[in-house]
Amino acid sequence: MKENYSIFRKFSNLEQATELKELLSKNGIESELADNVPTVDVTFSGSTLQNQIEVRIKQIHFKKAEQILEKDAENLINEIDRNYYLFEFTNEELYEILLKSDEWSTFDYTLAQKILVEKGKSIDKDLLNSLKNERLKDLAKPEENQKPWIIAGYVFALLGGFLGLIIGYFLWTSKKTLPNGQKVYSYSAKDRRQGKYIFYIGLIIMPIAMLLRVVG
Repeated sequence: MKENYSIFRKFSNLEQATELKELLSKNGIESELADNVPTVDVTFSGSTLQNQIEVRIKQIHFKKAEQILEKDAENLINEIDRNYYLFEFTNEELYEILLKSDEWSTFDYTLAQKILVEKGKSIDKDLLNSLKNERLKDLAKPEENQKPWIIAGYVFALLGGFLGLIIGYFLWTSKKTLPNGQKVYSYSAKDRRQGKYIFYIGLIIMPIAMLLRVVG
């Protein structure tokens, strides 16, 4: 895996991921596929791991790739059946899609804009960019309530267990990928500092504990 590649989209099956990879390739964007969620994006307070196919591209290509998907979605929208579920959404629900575009497909995101315009609502690039920026700020916030993991990390580290090292390492180094490809630390500076302490305590005590077990 190339280090300067970030997760662009996730799919539950290989076919969808391959289709996107081919679409990006036709438009001059190099991408790669990866199976499953990477360890760097694991959060102790987040969801459980699921088998997924990720499409990864360089962060500098995210904006262009988004434009490609939106253009592709616009072509499909002209053929959409009016029974499609988004046509039943309220204005508030449609604006929610625009605000949390990362939780929806590009097709639904583009269609939500069209429906709002049909209802007489003004949708412009400045509004969309503002919503995306607000969303990025919200997603970039550190995960909260890591105290239970910090306590558990110290306990396991002091007992000489390998699990203490693992907990400390993830609290210290874990990152999450934002919708624009930017990677930020998952936890606050305070919690990461505790993770660092836990990791080094475990690193010192674990060999001693192993030696005592052998001698005993």
